Amino acid sequence: TVKINEAAKRAGLSVTFVKSEKDALEQAASNPAAVIVDLNCTCLDPLHLIRSLKADAVLGKIDVIGYVSHVQGELKQQAQEAGCNMVLARSAFSQNLPQILKRHSGSA
Repeated sequence: TVKINEAAKRAGLSVTFVKSEKDALEQAASNPAAVIVDLNCTCLDPLHLIRSLKADAVLGKIDVIGYVSHVQGELKQQAQEAGCNMVLARSAFSQNLPQILKRHSGSA
């Protein structure tokens, strides 16, 4: 969360962290630039959240970016099948976070 917060500040974006699917869907209704999902999150079912977002006519247009341990190829594939627009290994996500946020801030 610290890395995401710092990169978002540098990109001029605000970030909201949520701990439940209900909160995630409520925040998504405010039309964020993107939704970032830790696919290893235990406080909610990440795959169900992605499916819920993508099943909604309005929320489904929001880019969903997931990150996962590089050894979890099956989870990565499941997230893509659920509708995740981009799934990155945690290390690649951290390394490319500034560029990802810049792209979603409209300043790329």
